[in-house]
Amino acid sequence: MKKNVTLKVDEKLYKQFRAYCDKRGLIVSRQFEIFIKQKISKGNK
Repeated sequence: MKKNVTLKVDEKLYKQFRAYCDKRGLIVSRQFEIFIKQKISKGNK
């Protein structure tokens, strides 16, 4: 199951990250999921 979330992010930073993802064939939301998982796993060590 997926959950929609709303985030407030600096517009310039978001555009840069989106361009980064587009160039590499990545999905922005998937990168966010990976980031969260990494933070959680580091916090449990």
